Order: sequence, then structure tokens, then C-alpha cells
Amino acid sequence: MIPDRQNAYELLCAYNDGAFHRQHARIVGQVMRWYAQELGYADEAEFWQCVGILHDIDFEQYPQEHCLRAPELLRAAGIDERMIHAVVSHGWGITVDVAPEHEMEKVLYAVDELTGLIGATVKMLPGGSVQDLQLKSLKKKFKDRRFAAGCSREVITRGAELLGWSLDELFERTIRAMQQSEVSYD
Repeated sequence: MIPDRQNAYELLCAYNDGAFHRQHARIVGQVMRWYAQELGYADEAEFWQCVGILHDIDFEQYPQEHCLRAPELLRAAGIDERMIHAVVSHGWGITVDVAPEHEMEKVLYAVDELTGLIGATVKMLPGGSVQDLQLKSLKKKFKDRRFAAGCSREVITRGAELLGWSLDELFERTIRAMQQSEVSYD
């Protein structure tokens, strides 16, 4: 089964009570939808968004087994194997050996950590809005490894390399995705 975004979000919520994880899932889902449209996969935008929503399904309950427990949870819900592979591959080199293959998986790998870094950077801005974020501010925060230390710069860099993009290109596109996708979150 390939869920729609509402069903994907409900499934995520069944395993994630925290507002932070729910908000992160929605942000990554919106960014993934934007990238699908931007990269010529508009007909798969819902699929990309659902992968983004579900990517951390196991993180809150099983942080030490992140991406290892996801297949079990997703299969129990009857989720399509392509979606499961995509979700698991974002843990490549961290907890699993499943490499991102499809462009969608490479985008997820690159933007998961980056959206967190962008979100932390935005909180430091006077207006607190992604609309005000400039590339130079993000680059400065990226270089400061103490800032948002939980956001892996190595994964972000590796993700840009997988996509064949410079870090600046990945940053600019993802900022634009978040600006154009900004919605209110509960």
C-alpha cells in the first residue's frame, strides 16, 4: 500500500507522540514534495511527501535502532516496499548499509539533517521565519560545528555529493523549498 499524506501522518503519529518529531516529519514531507516537483517527478509528489513524513517513524520509540525498526513498523501497516527502502536508506552509513539509490532517496538523505539545521538557524533570526533566511547565515551556522551539533554536517555533505550538487546548491534549493512550503504546524 502507498498511503496518502494524511494516512502517512496518522501512521507516523501512532509511533511518535512528540511535537518535535511530528513537526520535523511534516517539514521533511513538504520539502520532499517540493523537490519532486522541482526535479521533474511531479506525478510522484505525493509518494515523495509520504516518504518524508514516514522517514523517522521509528526514531522516537527506538532511537538506538533508528532505520532498523522502521521496516517492521511499516510492513505491519502494509506499506509498499519501495517506500520502506526509501525510509531505511536515509540511515545509510549511520545505522544501516542500505544506500540511497533513486534520486528521491538521495534527496531525503541530503535534506533530513539539513532541514534540522535550517530550522535551528531560523530560530536564531529576529523574526524567526524561514522567509528571512539568507544563504550566508546558513553557511556560517554550518561551519560552526557546535551549533545544532546533532545535525550531521558529514551526512549533509555526503548527500550533496550523492546528488552531484555543491553544498551551496543544496542549501539554496532547500531554503527555497522550505520558504515555499512554509505552513503552520501543530
